[in-house]
Amino acid sequence: MPFELIVVDLDNTLYAADCGVFAHMDERMTAFVSRELGVDEARANELRIDYWRRYGTTLRGLILHHGTEPEGFLHEVHDIAVHEMLQPDASLDEALSALTGRKVIHTNGTREHAGRVLAALGIERHFSTIYDIRFNAYMPKPCSTTLGFLLEAEGVSAAKALVIDDMEDNLAAARDIGARTALVSAKEPREPWDFHAASFPELCRQILQAEVR
Repeated sequence: MPFELIVVDLDNTLYAADCGVFAHMDERMTAFVSRELGVDEARANELRIDYWRRYGTTLRGLILHHGTEPEGFLHEVHDIAVHEMLQPDASLDEALSALTGRKVIHTNGTREHAGRVLAALGIERHFSTIYDIRFNAYMPKPCSTTLGFLLEAEGVSAAKALVIDDMEDNLAAARDIGARTALVSAKEPREPWDFHAASFPELCRQILQAEVR
């Protein structure tokens, strides 16, 4: 403590999961799968969820099983008006300001989508870089190898890094290579992490308290 690098997930981590952003992306994914594979909406939704659970993203399953061209999928799924669902968040901005260490975004989405989300929340100034799904040839989280490449690009050892995410599988990959972990979730975690809180600002307060102890 303090950490040299803080790797932060985007969707459902920096903002509440019930704001509608991810629900809109799910709808667009289902529509894409239905059209791409020629299946009805119910089957498309089943495949969307199945591929996400098996591979970390629906896109990864589409690439592996159907040879889908990724950029068309990414553009369609992330082309949503996030500014209509997200507003500047003073508490989030304050929490990020207090959190020491260089901060980067690591997302299974696109750089363009991440930029729009950060701008809508009014917090883009806090992050030096966005690592998106393209960073390691569309290999999604959870992936210890991809995270290792990210840390190498940043010139930081895993022991000096903190990974913040809303998905426990993603944190397990971070822990596997020696990084510290922090879970943003209102649910009780399956296993203990270094930090856990229901919201990002609350998590930041917890981390800061640990720094001064």
